[in-house]
Amino acid sequence: MMDSDVINGHDVDLDGVSDGIDENGVGLSGVGVDGERTIIDADSTSVNTDTRIKKKAKRLIKQLSKEAVPNGSSVVQTTRHWKNSRRPRNGFGRGLPKKGGAGGKGVWGKLGSELWEDDVDMKDPNYDSDTEADVELKTIIPEMTDEQLQKAVEPIVLEYFEHGDTAEASLSLDELNCRSKRFLLIRFAIELAMDHKPSHREMTSVLISDLYGRLVSQKDIAKAFDVLMKNLPDLILDTPEAPVILGNFLARAVADDCLPPKFVHSYRDKIECEHARLAFARAETLLSLEHGMTRLDNVWGVGGGLRPVKSLIRQMSLLLQEYLSSGDIKEATRCIVELEVPHFHHELVYEALVMTIEALNRTTEEKMCKLLKSLCSAVIITTDMMERGFLRVFEDMPDICLDVPLAYAVLERFVERCQKAGILTDEIIKKVPASLRLAPHHSRLLPDPLGGRKRFVSEGDGGRVKTDPWV
Repeated sequence: MMDSDVINGHDVDLDGVSDGIDENGVGLSGVGVDGERTIIDADSTSVNTDTRIKKKAKRLIKQLSKEAVPNGSSVVQTTRHWKNSRRPRNGFGRGLPKKGGAGGKGVWGKLGSELWEDDVDMKDPNYDSDTEADVELKTIIPEMTDEQLQKAVEPIVLEYFEHGDTAEASLSLDELNCRSKRFLLIRFAIELAMDHKPSHREMTSVLISDLYGRLVSQKDIAKAFDVLMKNLPDLILDTPEAPVILGNFLARAVADDCLPPKFVHSYRDKIECEHARLAFARAETLLSLEHGMTRLDNVWGVGGGLRPVKSLIRQMSLLLQEYLSSGDIKEATRCIVELEVPHFHHELVYEALVMTIEALNRTTEEKMCKLLKSLCSAVIITTDMMERGFLRVFEDMPDICLDVPLAYAVLERFVERCQKAGILTDEIIKKVPASLRLAPHHSRLLPDPLGGRKRFVSEGDGGRVKTDPWV
């Protein structure tokens, strides 16, 4: 294809034009590339076209410039540019990209323009100005989900059950990001306490009382009990006594001024669950007792190391006396377990032996033997605790005989009964004092204060050994 150029918006065949000029500079007619007849006058450099010129898209664009020649004619020179070139097309530019290289869509902008304040979006989250002051950046931590909160609260509450420091537990719970879910702290603490001992439930009630006003509000505690009441059908599967336990927690919260008394009465008419009704009935019963608010301080009892030794001894003595009158081994076992003093069970054995010696009654001996055998079979009283209790009685026999002269005879008979029941081991039998050791024929012997010699009825009884202490 022949080269063509544009003059005043018209396509011109430059080769044809150059051929139509003679030596004298007279313009001649010629034919262009489009088949159009074009006449160029050398003097006026004007172009006349016979027909309309058609424009073509996506072609090379040539910029024309004229230079004079000695003979008066002009020569057209061309410079090629692409259509999408960023250089100015008016011919007045210095050949630099338009807008300094920052024009057009999808460009990066001028070099260093990111440092200009005028071109920066002030609302950009990554914008940081050196001139602005009092700018404070805060770290936003998303709120914990229910599952994450449960996993975080459980070890804190279990650790609190070990050390019993409510201040430490409060600080640990306060670090959790759960501003709108504070009621879940109370809920998870009560659910954990349901699976633990009464002493841990007492500690949970104390923790709720200390958290009130500091970390949780009255609405949070009320909402926690509302959720627990609705979840009672599921809680009963793991803890059959859940309604009674939850009723105790509710009554204790009212006694500690964490909830108003009207909460129990107003909420009772709205419940439909049968288990929730039992819980509210339990709470109402405890609150309606005479001096109920004072008695609720010990609704869980005083367990373990929190109870004084004298109080423990008195409680053990009372439950043994109640057992002797009722004969209910199951109830006596429950009371012993609720004391939560497995390290102090040797005192229970000691009290049982002393009470048996002082009773001087075979029925008492039989009942005590059954109780001790039941506790040993259930591993509530260990062999070590049993041995320590019997050894304490053996050591205190001289003092016990001052009050009960027949103490040696009763103790000997009770030891024999316990040995047959399998309560006492051979090691305990070996530690029995010489005056109480059984003869090979298992005859009952009275102790000899002068050295353990067998005492006869009289010197003229023919050598008959006394077989019964009451003869």
